[in-house]
Amino acid sequence: MPAHVDILDQPASLNKPLLGSVGLHVAVFATLLLWGVVLSGHHESWGDVNSGGPGSIAINVVNKIPLPSRSGIVNPLANPTESAVPTPPPAAKPKKLAHAEEPDAIPIKSRTHPKPSDVARSAQNTWRAKQQDRPNQLYSAAGQALVSPMMGQIGSGGVGVGQGSPFGNRFGNYVMILRQKVAEKWHTGDVDPRIHTLPPAIVTFDLMRDGSVKNVHVAQGSGNQALDYAAQRAIYDAQPFPALPAAYERNAATIEFWFELRR
Repeated sequence: MPAHVDILDQPASLNKPLLGSVGLHVAVFATLLLWGVVLSGHHESWGDVNSGGPGSIAINVVNKIPLPSRSGIVNPLANPTESAVPTPPPAAKPKKLAHAEEPDAIPIKSRTHPKPSDVARSAQNTWRAKQQDRPNQLYSAAGQALVSPMMGQIGSGGVGVGQGSPFGNRFGNYVMILRQKVAEKWHTGDVDPRIHTLPPAIVTFDLMRDGSVKNVHVAQGSGNQALDYAAQRAIYDAQPFPALPAAYERNAATIEFWFELRR
């Protein structure tokens, strides 16, 4: 069996590729040289042939461009004119007001802490010092006393239904309406204002089914005739009352009211 022949073990000749490359480069160089010789006989020249050399263009510097002149009326708007309006004075810069300091603030001692500003402090009120007190007029530092016709009337005493109510524990809302209407009409302005308390005045009356009132009389006096009359008048002024509740068995109810003065 013949041995395997490795082509890499045989040296290759480079003579033919080298000669082919040299011949190609010589042919390209000869072609370019011939083309340059052929074109050198026919060329185009720009500019004047006497301007500074063959193929060059001369450029000179001028101080103005000779544009064609125009004649006519001069446009006044195109010329700058001085304004006749006076120049306004510069605006004054607003002054910064100092912030008002809190009255209860405690300043902390430091180098950067600002000093109290005199602008933030309010001027002292000198109105009272300029007033002249009259000898026939009373002055007081307190406020004006309350003066109202409501003083000594509603709220100056207690009005309530007696313990022997014919309704018992029923009809609580109806009993409250009766007491409120009587209390609104009870006025004690006729009672001596020096009297602060008195025994209760007990007034009884018959309340009919339709809310009308009969047989109003003082069952127990308070010892003050003005208070007793005021209690009776409250009953008369408060009528007519609302009709008796439909669930109430009778056509009339005997009501007892207590009027107690408390000032």
